[in-house]
Amino acid sequence: MQDVVEKVYEQVVARNRGEAEFHQAVREVLESLGPVISKHPHYAEDGLLERIVEPERQIMFRVPWVDDAGAVHVNRGFRIEFNSALGPYKGGLRFHPSVNAGIIKFLGFEQIFKNALTGQGIGGGKGGSDFDPHGRSDAEVMRFCQSFMTELSRHIGPNTDVPAGDIGVGGREIGYLFGQYKRLRNSYDAGVLTGKGLAWGGSLARTEATGYGTVLFAQSMLATKGDSLEGKKIAVSGAGNVAIYAIEKAQQLGAKPITFSDSSGYVVDEAGVDLELLKQVKEVERGRVADYVSRRPGARLVTEGRPWDVPVDVALPCATQNELDADSAASLLRNGCAVVAEGANMPCTPEAIEAFQAAGILYAPGKASNAGGVATSALEMEQNAGRTRWDFATAEAKLTGIMADIHDSCVEAAETYGRPGDYVLGANAAGFTRVADVMIAHGIV
Repeated sequence: MQDVVEKVYEQVVARNRGEAEFHQAVREVLESLGPVISKHPHYAEDGLLERIVEPERQIMFRVPWVDDAGAVHVNRGFRIEFNSALGPYKGGLRFHPSVNAGIIKFLGFEQIFKNALTGQGIGGGKGGSDFDPHGRSDAEVMRFCQSFMTELSRHIGPNTDVPAGDIGVGGREIGYLFGQYKRLRNSYDAGVLTGKGLAWGGSLARTEATGYGTVLFAQSMLATKGDSLEGKKIAVSGAGNVAIYAIEKAQQLGAKPITFSDSSGYVVDEAGVDLELLKQVKEVERGRVADYVSRRPGARLVTEGRPWDVPVDVALPCATQNELDADSAASLLRNGCAVVAEGANMPCTPEAIEAFQAAGILYAPGKASNAGGVATSALEMEQNAGRTRWDFATAEAKLTGIMADIHDSCVEAAETYGRPGDYVLGANAAGFTRVADVMIAHGIV
């Protein structure tokens, strides 16, 4: 069966040249599926593997917009509608200079299995643009979003494709995107976007969900060893929504997060992160991590190296793909780190993952541990469909239940296929079989 998997991977590389992140994501999934296909050979029949690695639809478009000085700029927009076997395409929009077709494909591919793990009837998709909102005025961001949605609007809908936010796309951008969609369609389809403002269809706990879910998953992993997060030192990377609310939930569970970061460096705060100050700097002022250090006695900014150089018990990479490499993994292991749960999408390189698994520590891939964001997006869609809104406690309780179910599904699948404790195999096997079974039921489409 390994020959079958290798053949499919070689086809992916040949068809998608230069898209390293997509190749990496596909290899990580396919390599772990060997035990699944050996036990159930029908998953390799009728081109199922070949179909699951090929997007159902790829959309790329021009996005012209005008800045405050009257100059015209042209960016590229993308939407990869990867797999709709389980339901409408669901996945975020990323606005960042690094965005290209390969990045969006990797994110969309991961989204297939992440969404399947939630059990909520949503397919996998992703989108975005190489537009950089950093340093742009609200008016410039609005004009860009309106131009972007003018094209995107013809491809999405509550029962077709439901985008959300990602890096560079927060509440401000979602608002501008929804306003333009409503204007073009002459229809108040609240369920067409998630991550909306609370006054117009958003869900309580959505902002917190990815960070909260990552920490809840780490807590579930520790529980399998009779342990908890109480008293644990934690290194967190990033300083966006995921990182901030991972820090918040970790503190609620008695842990002590001591780092966070942005592109200028990372902060070490041995006294424990001052969450309110961090929120003020990043969410209100849209500042840099150096602004936190300037107002927090005892905190220091490190501009060389990475947060993984700091001795901690738990690592939560919450920034971006491939941020934690083999050297960083070696530092974490050398300093006694026993748990790694991914808050970002594919933040650990294959070499880092191999090191964690060889050391026998608890390691969770992002498609399982960071699924709380899309899970709560699906809860937002459910509330929109019923024209209702739950209170925060209700939404958080549903999130907590979903994350526990995802964890248990991963554990069960790993045991079923002969690798107890292997969360990579568990997540991939559980997500893949859910999607594959429905693809088979739908026929060759």
